[in-house]
Amino acid sequence: MHLRFLVPGAVAALATVALTRAAVGLPAALGAPGPRLRATADRAAAAGSRHASDGLFHNTLPDEIVNRGALLAVVRAMASRGPTGRPGGAIPLAADPAPTTPAPLALTWYGHSSVLLEVDGHRVLADPVWGERVSPSPTIGPRRLHPAPVPLSALPPVDAVVISHDHYDHLDLPTVRALLRAGTAPFVVPLGLGNHLRRWGVPDARVVELDWDESVQIGSLTLTCTEARHFSGRGLRRNTTLWSSWVVAGPQHRAFFGGDTGYTPAFADLGRTYGPFDLTVLPIGAYSDRWPLIHMTPEEAVQAHRDLTGRHAAPLVPIHWATFNLGFHTWAEPVERLRAAADEAGVRIAVPRPGGRVDGTAPPPPSDWWTAVG
Repeated sequence: MHLRFLVPGAVAALATVALTRAAVGLPAALGAPGPRLRATADRAAAAGSRHASDGLFHNTLPDEIVNRGALLAVVRAMASRGPTGRPGGAIPLAADPAPTTPAPLALTWYGHSSVLLEVDGHRVLADPVWGERVSPSPTIGPRRLHPAPVPLSALPPVDAVVISHDHYDHLDLPTVRALLRAGTAPFVVPLGLGNHLRRWGVPDARVVELDWDESVQIGSLTLTCTEARHFSGRGLRRNTTLWSSWVVAGPQHRAFFGGDTGYTPAFADLGRTYGPFDLTVLPIGAYSDRWPLIHMTPEEAVQAHRDLTGRHAAPLVPIHWATFNLGFHTWAEPVERLRAAADEAGVRIAVPRPGGRVDGTAPPPPSDWWTAVG
């Protein structure tokens, strides 16, 4: 047979194999089906939630998420951005050991938004993502820019796992399954997200779903689901589950975990209601003028920190940068802008390497480890 007849067939076969590999596990990764999610939002609305209506959840303020007409342009821009957003060299990692007894106030950052908080003798794992890609596909989608600093199995036992929302870079199916096998800690999540967890085998007894300003007691900690300005969705339909920030309050110390959010005046209200906070953990990356209201800039993160802490000299630890290339800025730009804004505002920041631990009661001055990476 002539080669010109063989080549198209071989290309088609390879394409079929690639598509098959990309689709492996897709139905499970997408999470709960739409009707189940809609029913949860409808129940929340019937119960009086001000964030739910018409089977969906909503921000307090307008969000101006990228519309479907502009989405294709964003995808094209992502595909053509070249090396923008990638580090120039290897990202240095740390593997700071966790103490046997949790500290009064500390955290370990494992990259992106994955944080192990220590508050008054308890440990809370927030937005844990140990997967290689933040995507429903094992072969397509944003891939890690650095390895996980330590295996998930190396973490100490935790008292709770909190999730901010259901996007793939915050809710990771392989990580959930590993945590399900490894311990008994409850998953404390915003409304609707429990549907995903139950579909993945998490028992009801380990799922706590909360609306904004609702709390659960875990030992001597109070975990409170609080407002964020973002959106949700693991498929084509948006806002099928609620998104949130989290207050982790102990008898002596209070930490605020921002998850993923745009700037909102609600931060000042949260500071007055639940603060002042001794530590804030706030997102600084993946901002863009294409979606200015759902991801904070570094300067907005500094303002949010001031809203949350008032005059309290608490440290800010940045998250949502360095690990996945999700925007259009250069790799180090978020932390460079954060340092400049923090210096101008007189705000203390602590910027650990991925895997690094910070003592929230005595944070060291930031050491510039990122410039050498490029």
